[in-house]
Amino acid sequence: MGENEVNQDVIDRFGAVQARLTELWKSMRTFSSDEQTIVVVPSMTLDKVEDVGSMMQPYEERFLFLLLLLRQPRARLVYVTSQTILPSIIDYYLDLLPGVIPSHARPRLFTVAVHDSTSRPLSQKILERPRVIDKIRSLIPDPVRAHLIPYNTTELERDLAVALGIPMYGADPKFFPLGTKSGCRRIFSEEGVRHPIGFEDLYSSDQVVTAIAKMRADKPRIREVLVKLNEGVAGEGNGVIDLRGLPEPGGAEELKQIDARLFDLKLEDTSTDPETYFRKLEARGGIVEERIAGEEFRSPSVQLRVTPLGELEILSTHDQVLGGESGQTYLGCRFPADESYAASITREAAKVGARLAREGVIGRFALDFVVVRNEDGWDPYAIEINLRKGGTTHPFLTLQFLTDGTYDPESGVFTAPSGRSKCFVASDHLANPHYRGLLPDDLFDIVVTNGLHFDQSRQTGVVFHMMSGLTEHGSIGLTAVGDDHEEAEAIYNRAVEVLDREALAASTP
Repeated sequence: MGENEVNQDVIDRFGAVQARLTELWKSMRTFSSDEQTIVVVPSMTLDKVEDVGSMMQPYEERFLFLLLLLRQPRARLVYVTSQTILPSIIDYYLDLLPGVIPSHARPRLFTVAVHDSTSRPLSQKILERPRVIDKIRSLIPDPVRAHLIPYNTTELERDLAVALGIPMYGADPKFFPLGTKSGCRRIFSEEGVRHPIGFEDLYSSDQVVTAIAKMRADKPRIREVLVKLNEGVAGEGNGVIDLRGLPEPGGAEELKQIDARLFDLKLEDTSTDPETYFRKLEARGGIVEERIAGEEFRSPSVQLRVTPLGELEILSTHDQVLGGESGQTYLGCRFPADESYAASITREAAKVGARLAREGVIGRFALDFVVVRNEDGWDPYAIEINLRKGGTTHPFLTLQFLTDGTYDPESGVFTAPSGRSKCFVASDHLANPHYRGLLPDDLFDIVVTNGLHFDQSRQTGVVFHMMSGLTEHGSIGLTAVGDDHEEAEAIYNRAVEVLDREALAASTP
């Protein structure tokens, strides 16, 4: 068979296994007592994490909150990682299970490690090892009652689903273009969703220069623009160009001076340079758009999903916490988003969600916005569609699994069955050089002695994640849950203060 025939064969086989997802979903959402197997492969296929394999493991462990699915008494869960997960980390999550005896859940959990610490995607590592695939398949008693949960969905995850013979809960990779920066702008335009002025489908620095000149002609007071690679994530593919001080639009020297500004590009990824960046743009394409700014500026997001039945659901809103070289790198989030604009961004996100549902996309995805305050309120601008799980997925699902609460898109409030509202502050990037002096077991001792654990009775407290990043990278993630924003912030700040103090003490002879 030729390459095209092989690819078509895989596509056809993928379509066949995906067809089983509809009936499986109907059973799952009625909390059926039927057995099911969930295979979790948290492969970072698109994200640029770091050029070291040791940082892959903490990110792969970021989705260990899915162990909370074992509260379903007939669920089996297979969790695959690059390296072996410490047993004490597994115990930490199993002890969080509400209403379930950990000793009942543990025999239904199966961990598989490929023992490959390179920075390549986990899905690729698995596909290179037929015996690992055989092992995973042996842990699935009934493929008809099983599905794959990846982090994001590319051809690698599609091929893995085919190799395992189980459907994948996530967007078919054929929809990948819809989530690129150019694809986002086209959808925003077609669905009447407000977004920054700009141009998409740019493949050279000359095209970027021409696009900027056209933008200045339409809006002479524009001060800064963002150049974004089509496939950049978490702000890593973004750069800022300062337009202040250029000749008047249409002037003889305008194009020449814009071109010179390209090489003063302020990149979010400080490990690269403008010349390398524009080579990537030539290969992958990108966009240029106005950088929205204002005295009061925020970056909220809306999380949605389309079920295998084609139903669109609004899941949550968050205010993102950003940092990095130019304030475009995702660091963490606060939930829920400010109620003064939560409803307006939700309405805009629903337009895009309905479009994706019509296209046939299934799974979780998110829309990122920027909002700027004006005299009458907040102006929202859509800036990105993330056709994958993201940094806001795991803290929200952790809260949902632990509390059985629900989010009301109309009020923008999350309410537990107790009637209490719930908020959280979460971060994947809590870092301190002194944390390298702590082992995960030291963390658990600190949690117990300082009362940082999650209190099931009040449904408040701290849940840690990415714990294997402590010793090598001095970093960890956490989600702090409170009954309101102030309490969640206070719990988060106290956790950071305790960790910093204990880590400093541990590193002092």
